[in-house]
Amino acid sequence: MNMRLISAAALASILVGTGCHTLPPGAEPGPDGTMAYLVKIDASEPGTRVNANGQDVGNVPLTLKIYGDKDGTFHDFGSYYYVIQAIPPTTNLFVQTKVFRTGHLFTPEDRVPNEIHFDMSQPAAVTSPMYIQRGSPYYGPYYGPYWGPGPWIRPGPIPVPIPFPHPH
Repeated sequence: MNMRLISAAALASILVGTGCHTLPPGAEPGPDGTMAYLVKIDASEPGTRVNANGQDVGNVPLTLKIYGDKDGTFHDFGSYYYVIQAIPPTTNLFVQTKVFRTGHLFTPEDRVPNEIHFDMSQPAAVTSPMYIQRGSPYYGPYYGPYWGPGPWIRPGPIPVPIPFPHPH
């Protein structure tokens, strides 16, 4: 009797621990339990080249296959970000970049979009997933705690320099 109870408890814990790993009907399975999402990418300028995580994926319009989690978010394949970049075919246009968070090491994660449109006439945004902060924290653009001599690498937007009188 006691042995049957232990066996039943072990079987129940295995079933609960494994859970249901089925994909929605028609979904394409991917690596590490992910599924494929098809993202339509377009740009205001024909012939715009698109890079996804540093790899050239072609000219717009295109459909990019992104492997994400079953809940619709980007999967953490060991990187904090999934970066899609559009490079204009001519001068007087701007490189556009979209950065998505993957949830790496318990950081926030973004949903995989259905489509992305790049407006190549807009100046590039003044944000970046990583930036190098130089200068002293006492006199530089960041007024937080002292972390030792710079440069430091911090996640977040690129700081905008603020005019600041420097003591001599």
